[in-house]
Amino acid sequence: MFGIIGIVIVFAMVFGGYVAAGGKFGIILGSIGYEMIIIGGAAAGAFVIGNSLAAVKQTLSDVGKVFKGPRWTGQDYQDLLVLMFTLIRTSRQNPLELEGHVEDPHNSELFQRYPRILADHEAVDLICDTMRAAGMNYDDPHQVEEVLNKRIESAAQHAGHSAHALQTMADGLPALGIVAAVLGVIKTMGSIDQPPEILGKLIGGALVGTFLGVFLAYGIIGPFATKVGAVVDEDQNFYALIREVMVANLHRHPPNICVEVGRQNTPHHLRPSFNVLDDALRAGKQEAA
Repeated sequence: MFGIIGIVIVFAMVFGGYVAAGGKFGIILGSIGYEMIIIGGAAAGAFVIGNSLAAVKQTLSDVGKVFKGPRWTGQDYQDLLVLMFTLIRTSRQNPLELEGHVEDPHNSELFQRYPRILADHEAVDLICDTMRAAGMNYDDPHQVEEVLNKRIESAAQHAGHSAHALQTMADGLPALGIVAAVLGVIKTMGSIDQPPEILGKLIGGALVGTFLGVFLAYGIIGPFATKVGAVVDEDQNFYALIREVMVANLHRHPPNICVEVGRQNTPHHLRPSFNVLDDALRAGKQEAA
């Protein structure tokens, strides 16, 4: 919603101010189609040249984050804490039962209670791989934390590629606008024998290219890149929480202390209160029983 509001504000302020100053849309509307072909087409081509097919698909998909916002909600963080509490408690009380959950999470009744978490393979793999390794005596907290850090950093770099690609496009758009403007000037020079009113329209049309390149860069694509990057960074907190709880478990803290460590590492605006989480843990115990 805020993404749409922001776009409306940008267009209203830029073009509203232009009209209020006495500007007319005739020249802009007459030139914008051709200028958009030059600038937008060149930007799209450069984007394809500079990125793999997978990166192009990822970026196009991630543009939706500008409007949808972060993937994980406060309820998801609470569900994650309850899930890990149940898994840790099971690992302490009945390791054989735990093995069924971590070896085949998609057929696990426990994981199936939380379909949004189960649908994220990275979160499920982080949990299951760490608990499986602990069952194989790879349980040194410091070594496991280092491995998890590298894994999360690698995933974050991959997830952040869309923001980087969009920002690179935004950085290039003003220069492509100049290219379009120069082509417009070349066209104008070919009509130098025309009367001033015609030359004025041709020069105005050429300047639309400069305007469009700068406007798209700083009014649309640049803010899109910033928003996508911010959403990706916030979503990474979900995986950082898994790391904190898993490491606390390897330190052999009680299950409720492990999830309290995770709760305190949850972003403030998504963090469940102590009492709310305690009630959810009690409900989870009853459901498991």
